[in-house]
Amino acid sequence: QVQLAESGGGLVQAGGSLRLSCAASGRAFWRNAMGWFRQAPGKEREFVAAISGNGGTYSADSVKGRFTISRDNVKNTVDLQMNSLKPEDTAVYYCAAMDFTYFPGGNYYQRNKYIYWGQGTQVTVSS
Repeated sequence: QVQLAESGGGLVQAGGSLRLSCAASGRAFWRNAMGWFRQAPGKEREFVAAISGNGGTYSADSVKGRFTISRDNVKNTVDLQMNSLKPEDTAVYYCAAMDFTYFPGGNYYQRNKYIYWGQGTQVTVSS
């Protein structure tokens, strides 16, 4: 129903910025809650940020004030603007989507609520 493809990752210095983009296909994209997760080697995949169909946003405490999630329902894209990057932000970043029929009721943080996943894009922050 939904296919996702991330882009925009790369190598940056600490304190720098990157903008990740997730391109989505699917007729009901505008109704899907969308999220960004990340996974570093040897660690669990963790929540980064999420956005509802009408633009409400949620973020992890570790990135609050530094990362901003946004969506464009015309272009079918979800972006993650990452500023003030730290070496601990180094990870593979994944775009994810809930089914459009699922209403999370404010719970955007649990990995198992998302059923569609992209392949990921590598972000490396050097110190």
